[in-house]
Amino acid sequence: MKFTLNPLMESTAVPPVMEARRWLDGVSFPADQPLINVSQAAPVDTPPAEMRAAMSEAILTQPDSHLYGAVLGRQDLRAALAARWAKAYGGLVSAENIAITSGCNQAFAAVIACLAGKGDEVIIPTPWYFNHQMWCDMQGVRAVPLPAQSDLLPAPDEARALLTPRTKAIVLVSPNNPGGVEYPAELIASFRDLARENGVALIIDETYRDFHSKTGAPHTLLNDPDWDDTVISLYSFSKSYRLTGHRVGAIIAAPRFLVEVEKFLDTVAICPNQLGQIGALWGIENLDDWLAGERLEILDRRAAIIEGFPALKAQGWELMGAGAYFAYLRHPFQIPSNELAKNLVSSAGVLLLPGTMFRPANDPNGAREVRVAFANVDRAGITSLFERLTAQKP
Repeated sequence: MKFTLNPLMESTAVPPVMEARRWLDGVSFPADQPLINVSQAAPVDTPPAEMRAAMSEAILTQPDSHLYGAVLGRQDLRAALAARWAKAYGGLVSAENIAITSGCNQAFAAVIACLAGKGDEVIIPTPWYFNHQMWCDMQGVRAVPLPAQSDLLPAPDEARALLTPRTKAIVLVSPNNPGGVEYPAELIASFRDLARENGVALIIDETYRDFHSKTGAPHTLLNDPDWDDTVISLYSFSKSYRLTGHRVGAIIAAPRFLVEVEKFLDTVAICPNQLGQIGALWGIENLDDWLAGERLEILDRRAAIIEGFPALKAQGWELMGAGAYFAYLRHPFQIPSNELAKNLVSSAGVLLLPGTMFRPANDPNGAREVRVAFANVDRAGITSLFERLTAQKP
């Protein structure tokens, strides 16, 4: 190439899931040991047949399903999600607090773009969701790592020590990706208080909220009538309704903030996918019982992880966290996790992600950790996974 590239983009890490998929190139798997893919937290099953039928009907009968729509999303979906949030959290949420986005990754990108510029800082607990770090890197925003404690929960006092005049936001993900842990409501409230006291935003990514083990609201942030002076919540319909390919997410925030978000969304996508929004609304209106069953299945898989883990523990593995779609493990091998993960493809027929993808390059903890995404692996698959990992001797 004779042209030059944006150095911020060049210095950003390659997409980890795509990198891991390339490890499969040229590798064949015998019929009696097919690949167990626990690398990505995206359901591979299609949406329920009834939802697909409703979306098909919309293609045939709703002309607006093929057209540009409102930049902040369809008004009916915004109102429905607002009502669901208000009911679930017992707070005041209206359609004006909602922006529909092209997936939750875009929701995060839009929020950071509206909060921070080059040279600003965003505090993110580690291990962190790699796409959060990648977007900050692309924008010249410094992702400031906040190392989590041994239980994978971050400490507000340690976050306080990282605040500077350039800090624009603190980011939490609960249930956590990659750790799987669920942040206690009291801890989340403490981070809200810290953010409000210092005039920064608290961004809470709730992509996996529908698979939380707790019944009822997982936090009390929206009980505060002034919640939107500090709190920005992110959500994804992709995991809840298997709409990953349709890219439908949401931002829940102050209407004044969404004025700025609209500028970003109009520039990068014009509007979110119409058909995906129609499907998401149909899901809100019709799939509560189905979604409750999906939650119970994920909780059962989490239980299978915990129940089956003693076999791995006996060989020196440690279960650091488990919940929603994830288990986060510390391995007992001498080689770093990025080498281990590649080796497991051929030696065990297992594709998982190394902890090096979820921590800064200078953090040695990543070399000892791996993430298992079990959204597409049932109890029998989890048993097979553990058998294969147990067969790998330290």
